[in-house]
Amino acid sequence: MAAPRSPDRRSRSRTFLGLLSLPERRFVADALRTETVGGVLLLVAAVAALLWANIPAFGDSYEAARSFHIGPAALGLDLSLQHWAADGLLAIFFFVAGIELKRELVAGDLRDPKAAALPVIAAVCGMAAPAVVYVLVNTVGGGSADGWAVPTATDIAFALAVLAVIGTSLPSALRAFLLTLAVVDDLFAILIIAVFFTSKISFPQLGGAFLGLVLFWFLLRRGVRGWYVYVPLALVIWGLMYNSGVHATIAGVAMGLMLRCTRHEGEEHSPGEHIEHLVRPLSAGLAVPLFALFSAGVALSGGAIGQVFTRPEPLGVVLGLVVGKTVGIFGGTWLAARFTRAELNRDLAWPDVLAVASLAGIGFTVSLLIDELAFAEDPVLMDEVKAAVLIGSFTAATVACVLLKLRDRTYRALTEAEERDEDLDGIPDIYEEHTPDYHLRMARIHEEKAAAHRLRAAQAAAESAAGAPGEAAAPAAAPAEGAAGSSAGDDRPA
Repeated sequence: MAAPRSPDRRSRSRTFLGLLSLPERRFVADALRTETVGGVLLLVAAVAALLWANIPAFGDSYEAARSFHIGPAALGLDLSLQHWAADGLLAIFFFVAGIELKRELVAGDLRDPKAAALPVIAAVCGMAAPAVVYVLVNTVGGGSADGWAVPTATDIAFALAVLAVIGTSLPSALRAFLLTLAVVDDLFAILIIAVFFTSKISFPQLGGAFLGLVLFWFLLRRGVRGWYVYVPLALVIWGLMYNSGVHATIAGVAMGLMLRCTRHEGEEHSPGEHIEHLVRPLSAGLAVPLFALFSAGVALSGGAIGQVFTRPEPLGVVLGLVVGKTVGIFGGTWLAARFTRAELNRDLAWPDVLAVASLAGIGFTVSLLIDELAFAEDPVLMDEVKAAVLIGSFTAATVACVLLKLRDRTYRALTEAEERDEDLDGIPDIYEEHTPDYHLRMARIHEEKAAAHRLRAAQAAAESAAGAPGEAAAPAAAPAEGAAGSSAGDDRPA
């Protein structure tokens, strides 16, 4: 397969899934590398939770463990371990999501409205379509519409873990598209949680949290440094936000959005990028897997699995993830590209977009969180919907694996071409093809190689000439023998 084309800057702006800028490519690679490791841990935690909950000898201990309460009751924080994982640990996850969103808006692809339009439209359609599918299924089946938001989220870590398990290396443009979908998903998930799952509000605590955020912002703008200042303040803000009735993860998002994500002169990384680099491993490697451990353990007996496909609520979630996500993202992308006249990268094809759309149907972390909020009053239905999230995500992953494997050879060729660095200057060659210095360096490299081969050829000739006369004459006789064989009617070339 030919190497991916490196379009000029002007044509790249009209190309969908075109070559990323070098800084953006490096950021995406670093971010997704951590998320991939975290996704594998998430996968392990989910499997461990399912085994723990479904092995008869340990099922009761799993329920007892996640229901165990700990924390200062005087501060309103005497919470179960499951509650701590959902409201506490996921605040770290949403803090990182806030930084990602801020960076995308001020320094990433979302800063340019024209470039951002297509992935944002795809992400919005990818959230609206699953919600519509869920509502239609429950309207026809007479179920509850409370879970409409459950199938709307994409779990980027789980999706990357699937890629790691099947051994598929996507080109950077497809990975960046998947990451952008997840970032926009997280933004709307935050809004959904804040607007639709906030019942009673305590304004004194909410006001205290707001003042804490103002102080957080002021200290950042004054350039105050030190984790011993910000970590205690963040815990106070989180506690006040939790007791206000607003979901505590909103505090994490708000603080993440306040960090500066643009680089000043002389800075290698902005403060936001630096903090994200420090906190992301904690989020992906600890917070999210622990949440999965205490939330994904549901009984998967034959009857429970049967309920997933017979009750409208879990069935709506499965169809929303598998069908709604795929149709929404692919359809939104195709329509947006058609009406904005954006051309798909010539090295890729629309089946590649369909595969990524299917992969985005893996909804796990945020889907489980919204399920716990939507069906808090009905634990039985909550567990059935959790089972639906697991089944729907597994089905979407299976479909995506099949579609991705069909194009695996193409992806590997594109990835190898993107990473090739023959002049060993630390910059992939594809980013230097339009610079004269690169071609001059490559000319010198090839000239040096050619000189070395000429020297080795001379040495080989000298060694051959110094050999025995009989040995030296043998090769010369071969052509004549071959010619004779050819004249005798042999099909071998002379």
